Amino acid sequence: MRAEENATEHAAESAAESAAFGVESGVGNGVDPHGGRPVVPTRGVHRPLGMGEVALTGGFWAKLQATNATATLAHCEEWMERLGWLANFDRVADGTTGQDRPGWSFSDSEVYKLLEALAWEYGRSGERAHDDAVRRLTARIARAQDPDGYLNTAFGHANHPPRYSDLEFGHELYCTGHLLQAAVARLRTYGDDELVAVARRAADHVCATFGPDGLPGICGHPEIEVGLAELGRALGQERYVEQARLFLDRRGHRTLKVPFGIGSGGYFQDDEPIRKAGTWRGHAVRQLYLSAAAVDVAVECDDAELLAAVERQWTNAVARRTYLTGGMGSRHQDEGFGGDWELPPDRAYCETCAGVASVMVSWRLYLATGQLRYADLIERTAFNVIATSPRSDGRAFFYANPLHQRAACEASDDDDEVSPRADGGTRAAWFDVSCCPTNVARTLATWHTYCATAGERDLTLLQYSAARISAQLGDGRTVEIEVDTAYPHDGLVTVRVLRAPDGPMALRLRVPAWARGATLAEGGHQHPAAQGLAVVDRELVAGEEIHLTIPTSPRYTWPDPRIDAVRGCVAVESGPLVYCAESPDLPAGTTLDDLTLDAATPPLERDGQLLIRAFTTPHPTPGPPWPYVPAPAPHPPDAAALTIELPLIPYHQWAERAPSAMRIWLPARHPEGP
Repeated sequence: MRAEENATEHAAESAAESAAFGVESGVGNGVDPHGGRPVVPTRGVHRPLGMGEVALTGGFWAKLQATNATATLAHCEEWMERLGWLANFDRVADGTTGQDRPGWSFSDSEVYKLLEALAWEYGRSGERAHDDAVRRLTARIARAQDPDGYLNTAFGHANHPPRYSDLEFGHELYCTGHLLQAAVARLRTYGDDELVAVARRAADHVCATFGPDGLPGICGHPEIEVGLAELGRALGQERYVEQARLFLDRRGHRTLKVPFGIGSGGYFQDDEPIRKAGTWRGHAVRQLYLSAAAVDVAVECDDAELLAAVERQWTNAVARRTYLTGGMGSRHQDEGFGGDWELPPDRAYCETCAGVASVMVSWRLYLATGQLRYADLIERTAFNVIATSPRSDGRAFFYANPLHQRAACEASDDDDEVSPRADGGTRAAWFDVSCCPTNVARTLATWHTYCATAGERDLTLLQYSAARISAQLGDGRTVEIEVDTAYPHDGLVTVRVLRAPDGPMALRLRVPAWARGATLAEGGHQHPAAQGLAVVDRELVAGEEIHLTIPTSPRYTWPDPRIDAVRGCVAVESGPLVYCAESPDLPAGTTLDDLTLDAATPPLERDGQLLIRAFTTPHPTPGPPWPYVPAPAPHPPDAAALTIELPLIPYHQWAERAPSAMRIWLPARHPEGP
C-alpha cells in the first residue's frame, strides 16, 4: 500500500526538515531553554513561562504536585502493570497477541499519558526515579512499533482487527496523539531520545497514511491533531502541523458512521465544520481536544477565521453550557454537552478529563489573545474540577463531578477493585476506563507553567501560588520575583522583587472577574484594583514589595433563571472556591432535602469555618402518596422549622471524610428576591 511504501521516504523528509527548520527555535537537541512547557506557540500575545522559570514553594498547588509526584505516578504504573495494559506492548513485540487482550482498545493512551506526566515531573523535580520510569516504559513501547512506524496494541496484529478498520471507536489515532504529546514532554525536558524517535516514526506513519494522497478518514476521538501540532512545533516539522490542519478540515462532513444510541453526528463533532459551528456540542472531551488543536493550528497558520470560530464557541458554551464549578458536560449519555441552559446539578457529568481539556483550550486562547476571561475560567476549573478529582492521598479519583449527590453511596474501603462506573459517588482507585487519573497526573505536573507569562517588557501573574519566578522578558532583560500567598484561602498576594531589570517594566497581576474591592499597594500608595489587571509600570527596585489584596469573603451566587434545574436556589463561593453542604455536617435526623438557605443573612466565617443560616423542615416519613398539591407549600420558617448555622466545605473536599450526600445549589428564601 502507498502509505507503507512512503513511510521510509517520510522519515527521511523528517530528518531533512528538522535540519532545515531547527527544533524549538534553534535549540539543537530540542530541550526547551525555559525548562519545558506543554504549549509553545510560534506567535502570540504572551510567552508562557517554563519549568525552569517558575517553581512553587508551598501552598495549595505545591501540595497537590508533591502528592502527584510521590504517590499518583507510581499508583498509575502499578495498576497498568497489574491489569496487563503494559504487557500488551510485550505481546505485540513478542508476536503473542491474542483475542484475550486486556483493557479497552484505547488503553495504550493511558500509558502514554503516564509517560507524559513522568517526563514533565522529571523536568520539574529532576528526580532520577521519574527519568528511570520514562526509560523503562519507553523500552517496552519501542519494541512494539512496526517497521513503518505504526504503533498500537489493539489493531493490526495477529488475532486483532486490521489497522484503521474502526475509525469511529478504535481510537488508534487518538492513542498516537497521546504518544506524540508524551514525546513533546520528553523532548522539552530532556532532549531527543528513544521516545522522541518512536513518536517521530509514528507521526511520519500518520502523515504517510492519512496525508493528501492517503486515506481520507479522521479519528472518532480527536487528539491526534493536538499531538501533531505540538510535536510539529517542537521538532520544527511544518508537515506535522499541516497534517493536523488537514484532519481539522476533514471533520464536520458526516464521514464517521453514527451507531444507534449515540445522539447524532454531533457526538463526534462531525455534523458541522469547525469554522461554522456556533457552540460546543457532543462528547465533551472530544469537542475540547478538537478545539485545543484548532487554536494550535490557527496560531501556527495565522488563520484568524479559525481562531475566531473557537473563540465564538467558547463564549457561547461558557455562557450557557458550563457549570458553576467550570465543569462541562451535562449528559451522562454520550458524556456530552446538553442544550443551552441544560445544567442539572444531580445529573451533571462534568468529567474530570473535560476539565483538563477545558484548561487546555482556555490556555491556548489566552496565549493567542491575551484576554483574561480565559485565565479566569482556568482558575475556576482548576480549583473546582481538577483539584476535586484526586483523593488527598493521590490514590483514588473522581471520574464524574456532579454538583449534587442525593444519597451517600455504599461505603467501600477496597482500593483493590476496578470501578466499572464513572459516577460512583466516591473516588475510586482505578476505573475500567481510567482516562482521568493519568490526565490529572500530567496536568498537576505542569500546573505551575500556567502561573505567569512574559511579554516584550511585562510579566503577568495569572494564577496565584507561593512561588519563585525568574523570567526573561521579550526585550532580553531578566526579572526575578518571589510570590508569597496563602491563596485561595487568603487573598493577600505579596510580590517581592529579588532582581529588577534596568529601566521601567510592567508587572501585571490578574484581578479575577469575581473579585470586588481589590486593592494594590506599591511605592507607598494604595489604589483600587478593578477586575482585569492591576499594573505597576515603572522601574522596579530589588527588595521592594508589592501587595495585591483580593477580598475572598464568602458570597452568594444566583443562577440565570433560564437554568431551570436550579431556579430558586443559591450557591456559596469564597474566592475561587465553590462550597457545598455535606451530609456529615447536618444535625441528626436532617437531610439535605430539608434545608432552605436564609439568603437574607450573608454567609460568614468563624473559627476557620464558612457558615450559612438555614431553616430545616423535616419531611414526614413515609411521604404523601402523591407528590403534587393544589397549593404551594408554605415557606419556612413555620412552626415545624428549626433555624441552624450550617458549615459548608470547599467542593473539592467533598467525600473525603466518608461517602456522603452533597449539594452546591441550595433552595433559598429571600424576602426581597435574589
